[in-house]
Amino acid sequence: MRLGVLDIGSNTGHLLVVDAHRGAAPLPAYAHKEPLRLAEHLDEANRVTQAGIDALTAFTASALEVADDKGCEDILGFATSAVRDAENCDAVLDHVRERTGVPIQVLAGEDEARLTFLAVRRWFGWSAGRLAVFDIGGGSLEVAGGADEEPDVAWSLPLGAARLARTYFSGGRPDEEALRALRKQIRAEIARDAGLVLRGGPPDRAAATSKTFRSLARICGAAPSEAGSLVPRRLEREVLRGWISKLVAMSEGELAVLPGVSPYRAHQIVPGALVAEAVMDIFELVALEICPWALREGVILERIDRIGLADGPGGI
Repeated sequence: MRLGVLDIGSNTGHLLVVDAHRGAAPLPAYAHKEPLRLAEHLDEANRVTQAGIDALTAFTASALEVADDKGCEDILGFATSAVRDAENCDAVLDHVRERTGVPIQVLAGEDEARLTFLAVRRWFGWSAGRLAVFDIGGGSLEVAGGADEEPDVAWSLPLGAARLARTYFSGGRPDEEALRALRKQIRAEIARDAGLVLRGGPPDRAAATSKTFRSLARICGAAPSEAGSLVPRRLEREVLRGWISKLVAMSEGELAVLPGVSPYRAHQIVPGALVAEAVMDIFELVALEICPWALREGVILERIDRIGLADGPGGI
């Protein structure tokens, strides 16, 4: 079957059209995306602004048109941190549904972590053993760990790269003292519940997903996206640590031309790097393997699994 997966993230709206059936990897057929930057379309009361609502509605309408043109049987729409945490979340999604007819489900942070873990588990397989998964999004950091397809533990922290950029970098680059304070805060947030993963012992494999980790890995020497998804990619802690002081000293224009960095995300690279370094330090990880599958694939896989269960033996 052909599905459209509409992912309303804190940075980007992304429609992924996939051909999917039980027992096979989802095959991407088409992608349509726009930089919505919803994490930065929040007012002082933490409400999505009218400009943000209009941008989201227009993108959803265009995504619906693309999905129809590409022959999608169904659209799975979901929103993550920026919409989830907004004071006017329900009103925003009601507005989008009234204007476009597309229902968008809000994913809880724990579900976001759980579905990302499912995608990573399916990508690496059972040989990965006990798995730890980390995902730096625009609004939040997701952490999950376990030995099965369902993680033993899964949670979300308000440490997304766009959120931190908006809170701490909107007036320009923080000075050295402010950066030290931010670094301390990030590490305290992550360490508070790190024992939930560490209690089960060190992971046999530790993986990272999504754009921020991919960009950091590319900056640190990983293969470009053109090399294909099957090429192994790693983010090494010591290499990243050596880059952080360089990144802090760069202007936004200089950051924007680094390999793997989207110009509209350049201002998020430094806070994202601070979170990534903290993750590796606190969980005592020398490196993270970059997984090309993330939340969208987890949503697709769970949907296929549910259809397969409903249909009984033989699947779709």
